[in-house]
Amino acid sequence: MNHTLRVLFVIPGDGSGSSMIFVRRQIDSLRSAGVTAAEFYLPTRTSPAGLLRERHRLRQMLRDFAPHLVHAQYGTVTACFCLLSTRLPVVITFRNSDLNPCPEISRVRSAVGRLLSQFAVLGASAITCVSEQLRGRLWWRREAAQVIPSGVDLDVFYPRSKGEARAELGWRMDERVIVFNAGGDPLRKRLDLAQRAAEMTSSSLDAVRLCVLDGGTPPGSVPVYLNAADCLLVTSLFEGSPNIVKEAMACDLPVISVDVGDVRERLDGICPSAIVSPEPNEIARQLVEVLSRPVRSNGSTKVEEISTRAVAGRILRVYQAALGRKEFVRPGDVPVAVAAARSARVKDDRTVNPRRREGHGT
Repeated sequence: MNHTLRVLFVIPGDGSGSSMIFVRRQIDSLRSAGVTAAEFYLPTRTSPAGLLRERHRLRQMLRDFAPHLVHAQYGTVTACFCLLSTRLPVVITFRNSDLNPCPEISRVRSAVGRLLSQFAVLGASAITCVSEQLRGRLWWRREAAQVIPSGVDLDVFYPRSKGEARAELGWRMDERVIVFNAGGDPLRKRLDLAQRAAEMTSSSLDAVRLCVLDGGTPPGSVPVYLNAADCLLVTSLFEGSPNIVKEAMACDLPVISVDVGDVRERLDGICPSAIVSPEPNEIARQLVEVLSRPVRSNGSTKVEEISTRAVAGRILRVYQAALGRKEFVRPGDVPVAVAAARSARVKDDRTVNPRRREGHGT
């Protein structure tokens, strides 16, 4: 008898707005690949009392959903929370400030979070990092970690007419528009550097405007902005694998970026686009060059390998390894041997927790 693979995703935040939207899209692609998925959002990560309440809620969900494994979609407290709440295999995906410094919070809190990430690695059944740069920050089990970037949903991000997109947004056609994704962390994104570079660009070209996307930008509007703009600017201090770059590529939008995360790798062969030093003069020079001849890039021809569908296949292989199997019977199904192994874990857990309900795992 075959058993559908069941995965519980633990995601920091409350799941509202654009927070971790790329994770939600990747989960949808795994569902399309045959995975039965459930999502658990961890709204608090600093209150011990709050974490105890959330642990009770998580364990209840684990009993009700009975997953084969848990996928922590972040390191720091999120990953440790999972490891301390279940004896099931835990897969950890490191994304950015869980291994990189985070200027939005205190240095002590950032350092403690990164330390928790390093220790969480020791208990993980499988580890993925969204960029090689992040994997290089691991102290232990670096060779065991796989680099798998977050995928881009090509059903959402694809090239369309710039004129139609501008008409939808009410933008003039004679503007030269630079899109900048500040998200919820303008300090880490270095919005001030982007603004200085845009001002310098305006001294050389007419009608230059910096359009800043913040954390309140509706996710459904982002593809319209990317198709309406003339280029994307990235000036971040730290990144993992910034999805806005891959989304811009999918929309054939040229990208000007500092060398951060995996952007250099992503932009290899993309024209027009450029990697620049984090100096306003250099950024402005590249912006002038791109904006002076506003043409689209060839990005959409290079994104199939990082589509959510392609990435889902790679994630499924990580799950196979975490469950001790080389392959599934078919995508989305777990062999009897895996079910038997899980039953053994459940039996072992019942010895620890005799009140555990029959047939459910934590």
